[in-house]
Parts: sequence; C-alpha cells; structure tokens
Amino acid sequence: MLQNGKIKGLIFDCYKTLIDIKTDERSRETNERVSKWLLYQGVRIESERLREEYKWKIIGRLGNSGQQHPDIRIEEIFAEICAENAFKEIDPYWLGIETAKVFRTASIRKLEAYPQSLRLLKKYKNVPKCIVSNAQRVFTEHELRFLGLYDRFNFTIMSSDHCIKKPDTRLFKMALDGLGLEPWEVLSIGDTPENDIYPPQSLGMNAMHIRDAWRYA
Repeated sequence: MLQNGKIKGLIFDCYKTLIDIKTDERSRETNERVSKWLLYQGVRIESERLREEYKWKIIGRLGNSGQQHPDIRIEEIFAEICAENAFKEIDPYWLGIETAKVFRTASIRKLEAYPQSLRLLKKYKNVPKCIVSNAQRVFTEHELRFLGLYDRFNFTIMSSDHCIKKPDTRLFKMALDGLGLEPWEVLSIGDTPENDIYPPQSLGMNAMHIRDAWRYA
C-alpha cells in the first residue's frame, strides 16, 4: 500500500472501517431505558415523547445550520430536552453529556474493532495517521479508547466538533494541515465512497476502500 514511497500519511474513517457497529436508536427499548434513567436525574419524559423530541430537535438544528452538510452535538440536543422536562433543579450542560452516553449505551447492539484493521494499524504503526469521522466525540472518543484504537492515531477529527460532516472537504483539509503533508502524499481509507473516497480525491488525495486496504494488513 505504501510501497511506492509517495504515501507518507493515512486518514481513516471510524465506523465500519475501524469499528464494526450496530445501533438501534429509535427502538422502544432504547428510549425506555433512557427515559427511566432520566427520572433519577430529575427529568420526566415518556419514552415515545423522548424519541419524537430528539428527532425533531435534530431536524430543526440541522435545518437552521446554514451549512450544506451540517452536523449537531448530540449532548446539546439532550441538554435542551432535559432543561424543558426537569422537575427539579438540574445542570442541563452536564446532564446533556451524561444522557448522550446513556443513550448510546442503550442503543448499542454490536461494538467491536475489526481485527483486520487492527493488523493494518500495527503494520503501519510508524506512519503518521489520523481519523476523520462523522461521529459524536461525546461517546466516540470513549469507544476508540476502550477498543484500544485512540492512541494509535496522531489526532482525531470528528464532525460534531465542527458541526459539519463529510462529504464536506473542509474536514479533510484540516487533516492535511494536522499531518503537515500535501494531498498527494496522503491516503484516505474508509467504507463509504461518497464520504471517504470522492471528497479526498477531489483534493488530490489517494483513496481506498477499507476492504481493499485489508489485503495489505
């Protein structure tokens, strides 16, 4: 993969590239768990209403962003919900963060690192690399850490930090700046062509699907 000597840095997507994941955010079970947990934090909201409030607040936030490819911070959505449904004094900021984590925990059905990707990272451990992901840092950073992935990268760029998401090429430009490399010196690896292949290629970068990259592990 790096044999030609031109590639000096790697950009990885996160989910379905490094991490095999399955979630069910809209299920009754997920929202009932969060609803019951919130009762003990001073917030009363039925599970069905929680699901609808969450959905419409995200739609509203994205629609008013002014960005072509907007993203949100999920903890801010939950902070609003908590503030509007509290029956005692709460700290919406911190409760929004903790609710986001509980929501993620309740929705997870599968979460593990791809062994092929772990082998790939081990083989190219001395090559500068970063993650560019459409992800929520409030829980994604934790997932990368407990799966043993976070410290394998020089830095991470997550869409929630900037409220824009791939295919916005600004995220890849940030990665190039962080790596200190020219576009033709970097290879982007991911699972979604419209997010991980075409945008970096438009900047002059190389790009490869993760399943093709696994052949070099």
